[in-house]
Amino acid sequence: MRKRNTESIGEVLKQYFEENQFIKRKLAESRAVTGWSQLLGSMIASYTTNIYLRNGVLYVSLNSSVLRSELIMAKDRLINKLNEHAGMPVITDIIFR
Repeated sequence: MRKRNTESIGEVLKQYFEENQFIKRKLAESRAVTGWSQLLGSMIASYTTNIYLRNGVLYVSLNSSVLRSELIMAKDRLINKLNEHAGMPVITDIIFR
């Protein structure tokens, strides 16, 4: 016998994440960090030694000074691409180390 007010698990999860903005933001932050290697490719990811997000600032450790210089010049485009990949604006700045 089927219940009358049934919803799919996908709909229930969607409603849950819409109601809980903290979880939605944390998922977007996670997508932004994992999007680094997806958007920039395996070559740049191989030069990345550490990456993390804290208080809206993405910290990226690189082992190539030449690559660091190139990425600093493209910082604004990177922020836009990563925020777009995350689905919401979670990155305000990028610090290259």
